Amino acid sequence: MRAVVYRGPHEVEVTEVPDARIQEPTDAVVRITTTNICGSDLHMYEGRTSVEEGKVLGHENMGVVEEVGPAVTRIKVGDRVSVPFNIACGTCRNCLQGWTSYCTRTNPTEGMDGAAYGYANMGPYDGGQAEYLRVPFADVNLLELPPGTEHENDFTMLSDIFPTGWHGTVLAGLQPGDDVAVHGAGPVGLMAAHSALIRGAARVFVVDKEPDRLALAEKIGAVSVDLSAGDPVEQVLDATQGRGTDCGVEAVGYQAHDPSGEEHPELVLDNLVKTVRSTGGIGVVGVYVPQDPGAQDEGAREGRVGFDYGTFFTKGQHMGTGQAPVMRYNRQLRDLIVAGRATPSFIVSHELGLDEAVRGYDQFDKRVDGWTKVLLHPGQPT
Repeated sequence: MRAVVYRGPHEVEVTEVPDARIQEPTDAVVRITTTNICGSDLHMYEGRTSVEEGKVLGHENMGVVEEVGPAVTRIKVGDRVSVPFNIACGTCRNCLQGWTSYCTRTNPTEGMDGAAYGYANMGPYDGGQAEYLRVPFADVNLLELPPGTEHENDFTMLSDIFPTGWHGTVLAGLQPGDDVAVHGAGPVGLMAAHSALIRGAARVFVVDKEPDRLALAEKIGAVSVDLSAGDPVEQVLDATQGRGTDCGVEAVGYQAHDPSGEEHPELVLDNLVKTVRSTGGIGVVGVYVPQDPGAQDEGAREGRVGFDYGTFFTKGQHMGTGQAPVMRYNRQLRDLIVAGRATPSFIVSHELGLDEAVRGYDQFDKRVDGWTKVLLHPGQPT
């Protein structure tokens, strides 16, 4: 089968790899109809992770079930499904408590709880930027979707970024009527803004410097804050009469940089500590890593990010972090889409065939104007 394979920094290849197949009785094989290039994939693409050469990439996947193992009883051949990026056993302590993003059984990597498709340190699993995908523990890990093709571009966001954006607002403690600051208008930040508005936020301030992304934020009713036009903290404080927002979402991660392009991994955390009012909450869903060989200082290379903890403590703020337990949210978010209350496909800019993935990665990574979210359709001719 054809798949997108990592070859080294800034290099991916679409090539033939062994077919996905049933390996355990609880497996299913899904024929991929849509798979997305995620901002998190760019960390690997840029050589800023320990992902091994030859890895099949792709953790944002959906499709139709082609085959099931003999122990699969809930999922059937022909089901249209969303594939959460978390690979969960469904029976360990964390899974039973709803933390499927930190399954203790599916990742053999030492010191790592939680597994995912096609991602560094997240287990030996191939990704879904391919024609087919093997799904372990299929009865646990697949969400049924209405048959047909309706809402395809909305449903494809259910595997990761829509639940992740929603999770950021939950971690932040968002309540109806709150003012919210979302730092980062990439796909996850825009999903956090969309989620905050659905959940009843009074105002959502979205901080970024890319005009195409800020335009999308305004399109859904958020307030855009251009960090290249001035200190974003001052802009938000001015808009809130100095009170600050009630909570905030960090949707940037360890490669945060200032308008000049210089990296400061603590930058967004510091800005949120200043922006969010005392006793407010901060939800961190931007990716941070234990080791970053490309960091500019020794601490950051070891995953030590020195943000303004003193002010954070003094203000009595609280912070939640980590990867989203997708299955905690995806059924409800699916139903919001079906009901017309959520339309996460508003971020989609490009739909490409699988063989165009190399161009998709290049343009998305370069933040070329208008390339806000790239979907790959393995069955689509190029």
